[in-house]
Amino acid sequence: MSESQNFNKLHEGVQRWIWAKKWNALRDIQEQAIEAILQADHDVIISASTAAGKTEAAFLPACSYIAKSSHNGLGILYISPLKALINDQYRRLQSLGDNLGFPVTPWHGDISRTIKDKQKKKPSGILLITPESLESLLLNQTSWCLRAFKELNYIIIDEFHAFIGTERGCQLQSLMHRIEFLIQRTVPRIALSATLSEMKYVAEYLRPNQQIPCEIIESKSSKTDLKIQLRGYLSPAIQEEPSAFDMITADLYTILRGKSHLVFANSRARTEEFTANLSDLCEHNGVPNEFFTHHGSLSKEIRENLETRLQEGKLPTIAICTMTLELGIDIGSVDSIAQVTAPYSVASLRQRLGRSGRRGEAAILRMFIAEAEIISKSHLLDRLRLNTFQCIAMVNLLLKKWCEPPATNNYHLSTLVQQTLSVIGQYGGVRANQLWSLLCDTGPFHLVEQTLYGKFLRVLGEQDLISQTKDGQIILGYKGEKIIEHYNFYTAFNTPEEYRLECEGRILGTVPINRPLLVGQRFIFAGKRWEVMQINPEKKLITLTMATGGKPPKFEGDGQMLHDIIRQEMLQVYTQNTVPIYLDKEAKIFFAEGIDCFRTLQLDQNNIIQDGNNLHVLPWLGDRTINTINTLFRNEGLSADCFYGVIDISNCSINLFGMTVNNILQKPKPTPMELASNVADTIIEKHDHFLPKEMRDLNYGTNFFDIDGAYKWLDNLNI
Repeated sequence: MSESQNFNKLHEGVQRWIWAKKWNALRDIQEQAIEAILQADHDVIISASTAAGKTEAAFLPACSYIAKSSHNGLGILYISPLKALINDQYRRLQSLGDNLGFPVTPWHGDISRTIKDKQKKKPSGILLITPESLESLLLNQTSWCLRAFKELNYIIIDEFHAFIGTERGCQLQSLMHRIEFLIQRTVPRIALSATLSEMKYVAEYLRPNQQIPCEIIESKSSKTDLKIQLRGYLSPAIQEEPSAFDMITADLYTILRGKSHLVFANSRARTEEFTANLSDLCEHNGVPNEFFTHHGSLSKEIRENLETRLQEGKLPTIAICTMTLELGIDIGSVDSIAQVTAPYSVASLRQRLGRSGRRGEAAILRMFIAEAEIISKSHLLDRLRLNTFQCIAMVNLLLKKWCEPPATNNYHLSTLVQQTLSVIGQYGGVRANQLWSLLCDTGPFHLVEQTLYGKFLRVLGEQDLISQTKDGQIILGYKGEKIIEHYNFYTAFNTPEEYRLECEGRILGTVPINRPLLVGQRFIFAGKRWEVMQINPEKKLITLTMATGGKPPKFEGDGQMLHDIIRQEMLQVYTQNTVPIYLDKEAKIFFAEGIDCFRTLQLDQNNIIQDGNNLHVLPWLGDRTINTINTLFRNEGLSADCFYGVIDISNCSINLFGMTVNNILQKPKPTPMELASNVADTIIEKHDHFLPKEMRDLNYGTNFFDIDGAYKWLDNLNI
């Protein structure tokens, strides 16, 4: 370590641990982090690619600091989004703790009571925990938390990007703030991530009140080479064999067998379908099965067996997975990443790609993308080959080192319900102004001003979640007590509820709904085109009727919304017409077809296309903005639908469209809340059902609509 300027600042026990690991040098972020973290008076963000040594960058100096201090309680609180990641970090850090003479304790629902009891009797060292388990501790064991966290030096948050902009992330912000309020002291926070962008906003999300400074450490080391291939598959208009799915399955089998890979299929149903078919192929050909599924609904045993098999690396292993293997569980290096269907974010693609090419070898990304066969009734989206161009745009942005900035402007009223009940349960009784001060004024719910919070508390009181004593104390009501006693209370997030699809009394299936769905909207399900006739939020039922006309894309219902920058980059790809070298023969055909459609319609000059009695509107903007424009049109009486960034308007001329745009611009701008009032079901998050419609509309509107972005586009239209 002769080249290191900061190695000698580490504790001797940490130095011995590094020598035992036979490290030749510290990595750049580890070198930079030592001085920053040892100061222990400001927050730190460490951003570097997967397997770049972020965990050690945080823990080596943090452990050095607490090892040099006389400690009565925990020194480091490590918070992870996944139990599996906690188990993995425990294996990595246990020997370091042994070297320094303090315990490293994993703490979540699968950890034995014996291990937890040791920490309860004498809190010390490092605690590895999930937000849900931390919520339980603060609510149910406040006195222990006060003793354990009294001299806490650091809070380390792993995979920080997974929290930003989510209900769970808001819960995490609140929990960290509540710890500091409990011990009456500011604790430096260290955030780790491989996919962070717009660092100013990330720092604000890490500590919304900006009470202490934040230092940002980004890796300067270059990533290994990247090899990319985009493989195209034609999906026939008439059902015949082989289908695009069958062809992709066959290629996955042929290309991937014999080594270890991760295949991301973007949905659990698709993951299961691919795994089953690939396993059948192995059985049919009389070879050992190498294909296994991995997603959050599987049992702990099944998931951990697959993770262990990947870690050991003794047998070829192909994991067909959702985002569960996207985060930082140490599964070793895999030979390549396969992406089936277009990825939904650049951040996610970057995170996934970090799993490959860890040993100085090139990272390999293969994308398997199906496009529909073009026929006379094909929709504009199919003719533009948007799936292919979306992949190309995302690769371009990946190479430019761009990823989606954090979403930081949401109310998170569902999580505010949880945190309000939790704080009241923690302290027994709290005054209304104290609750607002802790959670909103100085806490993460800063958009909620005092008047709104007063209305919010009255709503909770009307439902017996809370009540007020004669001396003004807010206490839990009977219903509130029952809610916090349930094990499910500790999670802030919710999985989208499935809506049944029905036509003429016949159930067609179910879909998860977590983005705007309006009466009159059209989509494809089970290979046919449908129109929404009625939405019943109480029964979770959508009534459909058969629709005619050109085919729109299939309804996915995954709730993932593309950012403005991605669609603008797609427009650049069309305009520049530079064929990427990583396209295979079929993908090059798709590219040429998309370019031909783009040029024929002169979409570089026009973004409004008359197609018979219908209009296609292409703003080339993200889904929040598109949702807003579409809803504005519908409010003016136009029959508008939006699919993958294109707005379709039935029975509309250019003149009528222009008049509608002028009408919109002449009226006062609606608020997001006013736009959301036309959405049938705004119950999306876990505790939304406790809120009145107007509060849900406020919450929903800020999440799904971008008023300023929509009006900026409308203002710049030349009709």
